[in-house]
Amino acid sequence: MLITGYVLAGLLAAFIAYVGVMYLWKPAAIAPGFGFRELPVHGDSYFHVKGVRDFGAGVIVAALMIYGDSNALGWLLVAIATIPFGDMLVVLRHNGKKATAFGIHGATAALTAVTGILLLVG
Repeated sequence: MLITGYVLAGLLAAFIAYVGVMYLWKPAAIAPGFGFRELPVHGDSYFHVKGVRDFGAGVIVAALMIYGDSNALGWLLVAIATIPFGDMLVVLRHNGKKATAFGIHGATAALTAVTGILLLVG
């Protein structure tokens, strides 16, 4: 379970860091996939903040993977699962696309939490 946890953590770290970079470099291309039905006309500053947040989350996970403490990494992933869960709630609260809220944000939150649990019990 420990190896599976580390592999999933690495994939999650790479994916969210990539999403962050895309929000920084090409926000208009990636922002529609967040789940809102309407996007702000001049929203680049918001999207850049989201990009920094997502990139930072990926880097933090990668740094803790390098450190090699599976217990600390597990707790971090369980805690960091609140970010996509919160994104899901925001999309739902603002009448966004339910499929995106549950299928992307909810699934990411669940996968992140399960990965953390695998590392904690592994």
